[in-house]
Amino acid sequence: MTDAYYKQTPQQALEAQKTSANGLSGQEAQARAQQFGPNQLAEGEKKGVLQVFAEQFKDLLVIILIIAALISAASGNLESTIVIIAVLILNAILGTVQYFKAEKSLESLKAMSSPTAKVLRDGKRMEIPSTQIGELVMEKLRNVDEVSYVRFASVYRQFKDINTFMEELDKLLKER
Repeated sequence: MTDAYYKQTPQQALEAQKTSANGLSGQEAQARAQQFGPNQLAEGEKKGVLQVFAEQFKDLLVIILIIAALISAASGNLESTIVIIAVLILNAILGTVQYFKAEKSLESLKAMSSPTAKVLRDGKRMEIPSTQIGELVMEKLRNVDEVSYVRFASVYRQFKDINTFMEELDKLLKER
């Protein structure tokens, strides 16, 4: 079994991911994109209006009000029963409308944001849509272009601290 990436040297981690300090080739990046799919969260099935409306009645307080309406109806107090049921239906309608407005807002935010990532492809720095990443990513950190491998967080384990890591990384980048 392979050691966790944070326990490996940077070179071992790169080899385990079948990449190099020059990044992936364009062909390899495309092959991985076809094999693994885009770098994005899978979206679940969207809920229908009736399902969202029905879910409004699952809340504990709503269930208590339904029980109260049933008790009120059983005791012959029809006026209270109608008021409670009207409030429950109005609450469910408002909750459903609010749910779909929030979902529409979320979709608008997704459409507005088009995150990109700075990567090394074929040894060249490029900016690509973040859905296509999967190799070395160039990030701005502490005013230094640093190479950080996205798939593991603590490659700098072999260094005493982050400053030493950043110095060594800066040397490597200047050598290019």
